Amino acid sequence: MNSLKNNVRLVGRIGTDFNIRTFESGKKLVSVPLATNETYYNNDGEKITTSQWHTICLWNNRAEKAQKMLSKGSLIILDGKLINRSYEKDGSKKYITEIHVHDFFCLDSKS
Repeated sequence: MNSLKNNVRLVGRIGTDFNIRTFESGKKLVSVPLATNETYYNNDGEKITTSQWHTICLWNNRAEKAQKMLSKGSLIILDGKLINRSYEKDGSKKYITEIHVHDFFCLDSKS
């Protein structure tokens, strides 16, 4: 364990339809919510499913690949890294955590 990395692997479903944003620099970005689910049984034996929402970001070639392969509800597995950033809005500082995707694989096809 001499070199630990910032690495995230998730399996989840895309939460919304999306479009590529192209910046003046020519860089392309897709930013979309991803839902991951966890199921467990409580003390009464009831099945409980909880969802966690993550913002994933795909840049340039990955953004183009995502637009061709993915849509709302697509099931994917991804590898990426956590990015924390902040910005100011209406005079207050806001914080956001995103997952910048290195690679992804669609587990079902775009309909």
